[in-house]
Amino acid sequence: MGVFKDTLYKGQHYMARWPMKKELAALFPENRIIAATQLGFKTMPPLAILTVMMQYLYGDMQQLPASIAIALLLITLPMQGLYWLGKRSSELLPVSLATWYRELYQGLVTQGYELEPAAKNPHYSELADILESAFKRMDKAFMAK
Repeated sequence: MGVFKDTLYKGQHYMARWPMKKELAALFPENRIIAATQLGFKTMPPLAILTVMMQYLYGDMQQLPASIAIALLLITLPMQGLYWLGKRSSELLPVSLATWYRELYQGLVTQGYELEPAAKNPHYSELADILESAFKRMDKAFMAK
């Protein structure tokens, strides 16, 4: 259970660090996953409660276990998004993205910003950090590359 829990925490941390910019939406699925996960956290618990309560108030009591199972499924849907994000944050970047990561890092360093040392084999979590820094400190011309 510890590995699963750690992956969910990584996903939550990655979701908080990923820059939600429209320029990145066409390049990475993270924007869609994060938006769906956040929407799920807002809507799925009330929907799960509504499912059970409607069955309890107006339905057949023999079908109550099925509605409870559906409610549990609805509650776990946002956790699936966190799990995907946690797994994604630990993946190594492909060569083209790793090169882009290094170019962004060099661009920030040459502009005089102090950053943590660049990762030798960067992961998506490091890309999220460098993209967030680039969006805050550089003009949007770095996205044209």
